[in-house]
Amino acid sequence: MSLVDFLSPIDLEKITPKRGYYTSHLGVKIDCYTDTFPDLDEDKPDIAIIGVMEDRNAVNNSGCALAPDYIRERLFELNEGAYTTKIVDLGNIRQGASITDTYIALKTVINELIKKDILPIIIGGGQDLTFAQYLAYEDLEQKVDVVVVDSKFDLNDDSYYENIETTSESYLNRIFLHEPNYLFNYSNLGYQTYFASQDSLRVMDKLYFDVHRLGELSGQIQMVEPIIRNATMVSFDISAIRSSDAVANANTTPNGFFGHEACAICRYAGFNDKLTSIGFYEFNPAYDNNGQTAILLAQMIWYFIDGFYNRKKDFPLQPRSQYLIYKTSLKHNDHELVFVKSKKSDRWWMQVPYPTNGSKNERSHLVPCRYEDYNIAVSGEMPDLWWRTYQKLT
Repeated sequence: MSLVDFLSPIDLEKITPKRGYYTSHLGVKIDCYTDTFPDLDEDKPDIAIIGVMEDRNAVNNSGCALAPDYIRERLFELNEGAYTTKIVDLGNIRQGASITDTYIALKTVINELIKKDILPIIIGGGQDLTFAQYLAYEDLEQKVDVVVVDSKFDLNDDSYYENIETTSESYLNRIFLHEPNYLFNYSNLGYQTYFASQDSLRVMDKLYFDVHRLGELSGQIQMVEPIIRNATMVSFDISAIRSSDAVANANTTPNGFFGHEACAICRYAGFNDKLTSIGFYEFNPAYDNNGQTAILLAQMIWYFIDGFYNRKKDFPLQPRSQYLIYKTSLKHNDHELVFVKSKKSDRWWMQVPYPTNGSKNERSHLVPCRYEDYNIAVSGEMPDLWWRTYQKLT
């Protein structure tokens, strides 16, 4: 099996500006699949861009299958940052005979890239493709932390598992109930309460998942950093951005993240040493106004790339000399909480011990946290993040 079997080349003439590119533009720096498929082994890239031309299960947003080339057109006109990029664009996955065929193709391509230590950026299509993105991790023998940026929980409260169709409004059902279960944590960034049923909120609470309202994060976007730092994969629904900043989606609404906040989220995702795939979904060129949403998406991807090439590579604890260890005790019991701070980046982690029936190889699980979590522990109280993580480890 070869990846070229799943991908079709890019028509560069279609998206290249008449004046051409400057030598500093990403359009010159990115190796694109046009005639010959790039050799991913001889000169291994760091990042691979994949377009997906699939919108059959994008609820009320038909047309988002056309997104990839519109995003490329704007991305390729941006300048390379203060680093040397090694990025390939592998072209597009076209619609399969059935939606399942598209899912299998995307799953296979992402899986192979991750095995080669190449980070895929998925552009285009409906957010139901998040399910295929998740399935790519099935045979990698690791637990997966999923972060979704969305104004809604794409969870169907009224369906039984066997009757669920995988759509942009129900793919979480398939992820949560998939067997074998390799999902460790799900986090949502930016949900809006009037779009969330009380049943879905109870599900999130029962499963100890992390869900964060737009109002909780608005104006203090730095709060998302430790949440994203824990992600194995990220799925970004463009409708999570307010319509005045990103109009190109049939389901867009007046409230949401600002454009600069979306860029910050993407840069935090790029910084994450643990992250191995990211997808940008639901952009529909038919609704774009003067290409503004395509420009914003291109800038979001640029910020992700910028974060990637500025990774600190400081996931604890090697070497130990690069970290500070802080220990605190709680008021009402003898339990000791342990925090780790990187000298390189000033980022914090919290140690959560495995229960007696937990991992035999490790004594504790490291979860990214904020300085505020340390202060809560210093005051003698148990941080909510510690408790929820411990419950998931049992």
